[in-house]
Amino acid sequence: MALRHAVLTALLDGEYSGYQLAKIFDVSVSNFWYAVPQQLYAELTKLEREGLVTGRQVIQRDRPNKRLFTITDAGLAELAAFAATPSKPSSIREDLLVMVQAVDRLDPAPIIAQLDERAVAAAAKVEIFDRMLQRLRGELDEETFLRQGDRIGPYLTCLRGRRFEQENREWCEQVAALLRARVPQPR
Repeated sequence: MALRHAVLTALLDGEYSGYQLAKIFDVSVSNFWYAVPQQLYAELTKLEREGLVTGRQVIQRDRPNKRLFTITDAGLAELAAFAATPSKPSSIREDLLVMVQAVDRLDPAPIIAQLDERAVAAAAKVEIFDRMLQRLRGELDEETFLRQGDRIGPYLTCLRGRRFEQENREWCEQVAALLRARVPQPR
């Protein structure tokens, strides 16, 4: 997958500036695709040049002018072609796992501290996802929303992000507790 597909997907919900896209990526898309704002601006320029998005200048008073972007029919066709391409499984590339792999030959204290920090961060992300899920489904319960909601794609990716962070929290807490239990106690 390329950044272009994540940007095109984010534009399915409407017209956004590069700044707004950066916020969308930071809040919801980041659970499956990371990009810094500079990458987004560069990608929007490429997508516009290729006719996959269209941009329009908005003149603002007391603020810099901005460009708003929308997906074009060609952009929708690009997404359709992408969706028809077989997906490859992702792999984990995680520095904390390398540290845990080596813990038998290292002082476990700094690794335990990092596991604790990650567990706290993951728990905070779970809370963010819970709020996002509630906002997306509104007054509907989850089952009803998933059967009848207008746009369930963002909800489904949010569910995946929540499960990912919940599992991270649980794993970090479990491994930290295990490593603490293995540390020799002073006599």
